[in-house]
Amino acid sequence: MEKIREVANAKGATVAQIAIAWVRARWEGIVPLVGPRKRERLSESLGALNVKLTPDDLSEIAKAGPKNAAAGSRYAEFLMRELDSERKAS
Repeated sequence: MEKIREVANAKGATVAQIAIAWVRARWEGIVPLVGPRKRERLSESLGALNVKLTPDDLSEIAKAGPKNAAAGSRYAEFLMRELDSERKAS
């Protein structure tokens, strides 16, 4: 987390903004969805649109945790079968 905070401080951004900008920088065509509960958090999240991460920034962020540390299913397999978006068309 400290590496991410260092990148955020260097960019004049929050850690949340760096996280959103990282998703945008990594995968073209992916739109990060944010669900702020307060209006000021929405403004903070939208501020990520102004954060441009360089290849060096992305490298520093990659050092923040082990590769694929956040990989895997969102829910347990038995719950995944209950999601409409995960059901196969008949």
